[in-house]
Amino acid sequence: MQRGVAYGVMAGALWGMVFLVPRLLADFSPLLLSAGRYTMYGIVSLVAALPAARSLLRRLTREDLGALVRLALVGNLLYYVLVTFAVHLIGIAPASLIVGVLPVTVTLLGRDDHGAVPLTRLVWPLAMVVAGIVCINVDVFTTAHQSDASVLAKLAGVVCAVGALICWTWFAVANARYMRRLAHFDGNEWSMLWGVVTGALGVVLWLALGLGVALLPAGTVQPELAAGRWQVFWLMNLALAIGASWVGNGLWNAASKHLPLTLSGQLIVFETLFALLYAFIFDHRWPRPLEAAAIVLLVAGVSWSVRQHANGGSGKPPRRSIEEEAQAQAH
Repeated sequence: MQRGVAYGVMAGALWGMVFLVPRLLADFSPLLLSAGRYTMYGIVSLVAALPAARSLLRRLTREDLGALVRLALVGNLLYYVLVTFAVHLIGIAPASLIVGVLPVTVTLLGRDDHGAVPLTRLVWPLAMVVAGIVCINVDVFTTAHQSDASVLAKLAGVVCAVGALICWTWFAVANARYMRRLAHFDGNEWSMLWGVVTGALGVVLWLALGLGVALLPAGTVQPELAAGRWQVFWLMNLALAIGASWVGNGLWNAASKHLPLTLSGQLIVFETLFALLYAFIFDHRWPRPLEAAAIVLLVAGVSWSVRQHANGGSGKPPRRSIEEEAQAQAH
C-alpha cells in the first residue's frame, strides 16, 4: 500500500506540471501551446504505436476513428486551450482549484453508469465544494485591480476554467463509456491510438496557426520571440508529453493495482495540490487566507464525495469509477 501511495503521489506531481507550463511559457499564445504540446504527444504516441501499427490499423473501425477525433478535440485540444487561457488570466491556483472539482462532476454525470450513491448522501460534500469555489472566486476578484478591464479578464479566466472542467468531465465519461464497449482494443492500445489522433489534430492546428502567421499582420497570431524561447517551448512540451502523459499515466496505473478504490480515488487530488505548490513556489508566496480556505474545502469535499461513492449505496463491492478509468487512460 505504501508503494501504491508513492506511485499516486508521483503521478500527481507530474500531472501538476500541466498547470505550471502555461505560466512558464506565458509569452506563447494558448493555441500555440496546445498545438505544440499535442504535436509532441502525437510523436511520442506514434513511436510507441509503430511496433503494433499493422495490427492496430487492421482493427480500427470508422466508429472508433470518429470517437477518437471527438475525444481528442474536446478532452485534449479544447481542454488545454481553456486551461492555458485560465492560467494566463487568473493564475495557476484558481485554475487548478476549479478544475480540481473533476472527480465530483464526473461522479455526478456518470452516476447511472456505476451505481452511485443517492444525491442525498452527497449534499454535504458538494456543499463543501461549492463553498471552496466561492472562496477562490471571491479571492480572484478581490485581489484584482479595480479597473473594468481587469475584472472582465478575471471573469473570462473563471469562465475558461469552468469550460475546461466541463470538457474533461465530458471526456472522462464519454471515454469510459466507449471503452466499456470496446472488445478489440485494450487500454494501452486505445491510449496509443488516442495519442496519435491527438497529435494529428495538433499538427492541423499548428498548420492553421502557420497559415494565420503568413496571411495576417505580423504579431497578430504570436508576437516575435527569441530563438532561445522556442527551444524552451519545445523542451517543455516534450517534458509534458513524456512526463505528464506517459510516465504519469504509468505511475497511476501502478498505483491503482496496489490500492483499494476508496484510497486511490482520493489520490487524484494530488494533481491539484502539486499544481498549487508549483504556483506558490513560482510566485514566491504563501497562499492567501481565502486560497487556503478554498484548498481545505475543495480537497475535503472531493475526498468525502469519492469515499461516499466508493462505499456505494447498493451493498455491492465498489467498482472502479469512471473517473479512475478515464484517468488511467490519458491525461
